[in-house]
Amino acid sequence: MDGFPRRWLPAVWFSGSMLPFLMFFCAVAGAEWHYRDATVMGTLVQLQVWHEDPSVANAGIEAVLADMRRIDAGMSTYRDDSELSRINAAAARQPIPISDELGGLIARAMEFSRLTDGAFDVTYASVGYLYDYREGVRPDHAALEDALQGVDYRHVALDPERGTIAYRQEGVRVDLGGIAKGYAVERGAEILRSRGIEHAQISAGGDTRLVGDRRGRPWLVGVRDPRDRARIVAQLPLMDEAISTSGDYERYFEADGVRYHHIIDPGSGESASGVRSVSIIGPDATLTDALSTGVFVLGAERGVELVNSLPGVEAVIVDGDGNLRFSSGLEQQH
Repeated sequence: MDGFPRRWLPAVWFSGSMLPFLMFFCAVAGAEWHYRDATVMGTLVQLQVWHEDPSVANAGIEAVLADMRRIDAGMSTYRDDSELSRINAAAARQPIPISDELGGLIARAMEFSRLTDGAFDVTYASVGYLYDYREGVRPDHAALEDALQGVDYRHVALDPERGTIAYRQEGVRVDLGGIAKGYAVERGAEILRSRGIEHAQISAGGDTRLVGDRRGRPWLVGVRDPRDRARIVAQLPLMDEAISTSGDYERYFEADGVRYHHIIDPGSGESASGVRSVSIIGPDATLTDALSTGVFVLGAERGVELVNSLPGVEAVIVDGDGNLRFSSGLEQQH
């Protein structure tokens, strides 16, 4: 396994079994494995935790879910009373006090915005809110052009010394939908470790954090075919790793032969094209969450180039024609 981080093993590629998004192939659970499903942050959260003491396992699961609910209460743009919604409503008029946690995550999101040359942009919702994927609604050209004026992460001014945030113009909306779930599952892993839990899997939609291995074996993660839910395109044996997938099949509608999905290209305000799905593997779910969106917008060529420049990060990309593309570390094993 020369050249591979110890957290993950050489990949095996095949097609076959059913899975909704990322599939975790597991052996029959023993008595010490504890499972929980819940709806948090607008998505299905799934936990698998191993510990000799059921009370420790269940208390850890409850602590993770409570923390996710706390994060959602402060960072959801679907809640008018969240800290982020209050900031979006007022920060274009004056600097607004911001909590250390929210300010820190926005600062990190802006770092990813710079890293991806704006392909991942924390202000994408300045235009993204005009789409309604459930109702099949998209903005007309005039509304799109007007809203695009608010899309630019450089419109966001954080002042760490004063603990404030301000927007440099009207129409700016910050949305952490491309990073908050990854942040939440990464925090979940930290919470479990702090309680002495060394083997677990935490998933929130397309973002997953693996704690350790699956009791002496790797976790086997399947990446689904973006156009066929009954087929997978890759299986990855992973240990103590994060993996995030962004795909054009999560929230979308089709009109006049065009697929409008929720991954917005900040440059055009329209759904990014040229890629069907991106899966990013790395040591931190906050990073993999943001990069899966940024690489999707960058496209296969530029996206692979970026991933190859980042130590400890790999990618599986399904391009617009359905072809598989791999970052350098995975390509060596394909």
